[in-house]
Amino acid sequence: MNKDIATPGRTKEILKKYDFLFKKSLGQNFLIDSNILRRITETAELDKDTDVIEIGPGIGALTEHLARTSKRVLAFEIDQRLMSILPDTLAAYDNVEIVNEDILKVDVGEMIATKLPNREQPVKVVANLPYYVTTPIILQLLHEDLPVSSMTFMLQKEVADRISAKPGTKAYGSLSIAIQYYMEAELSFIVPKTVFMPQPNVDSAIIHLKRRQEPPAEVNNIDFFFDITRSSFAQRRKTLWNNLVNRFPELKAKKETLEPALAELGIDVKRRGETLTIPEFAILSNFLDDFMRK
Repeated sequence: MNKDIATPGRTKEILKKYDFLFKKSLGQNFLIDSNILRRITETAELDKDTDVIEIGPGIGALTEHLARTSKRVLAFEIDQRLMSILPDTLAAYDNVEIVNEDILKVDVGEMIATKLPNREQPVKVVANLPYYVTTPIILQLLHEDLPVSSMTFMLQKEVADRISAKPGTKAYGSLSIAIQYYMEAELSFIVPKTVFMPQPNVDSAIIHLKRRQEPPAEVNNIDFFFDITRSSFAQRRKTLWNNLVNRFPELKAKKETLEPALAELGIDVKRRGETLTIPEFAILSNFLDDFMRK
């Protein structure tokens, strides 16, 4: 088996060979610990029938572990400079294809259909995400109707905490709901900042997102539901009612009608948004959507 890329010595050797300089604007931090990479592939539950999408392969440290444990790897790399390095570092693996594209500007569904045909099971996404585009990437992948069964990401620990947070906690918010509506979210393990080159300022975490068979609640208007959840956390210290009125001023004059009607459904408008579960937000959203259409 080839010598792992993810060691301090091998990484420095590759960087020196290609005179590669890290671009801060791309959030480049390369992993230099193979044990962490093995744990990531275990968390992702890969096997030789699994096709994997990777985002931001860097010099291929995670990519080679994905190649060893899965059927095919389709990796998206935005940095043109790495397109001459990756064919060298991944030369031993014939099941990897690198695409020089920004994942946010690509039709991922079409890419899967053309680059990963004849799939035996849904695709899995595994990536060490740059901190600055973590949320847009995850949300875009969720909102496109993709044949993806799970996503395993390394990201900033604070963001992982927010994604996996439960109601009633400080980390719980609209991002938690936006992702947990579609996926079961589990923070798998912490990755210390010391295992990266260059070393970031904060620790990272591995989060595993598994697609739900059914959403946790029935929502009549999904766009309105997410509008309601975002609005409910606009100012965390304000009550649900105050946040909703800021977003929908027309509700203010109807408080006398709305407050008892929502109370009957189990929603006290004096609560704060962070105390509501996804099913409770669904009740609120469905009621207000119907009420505002009348």
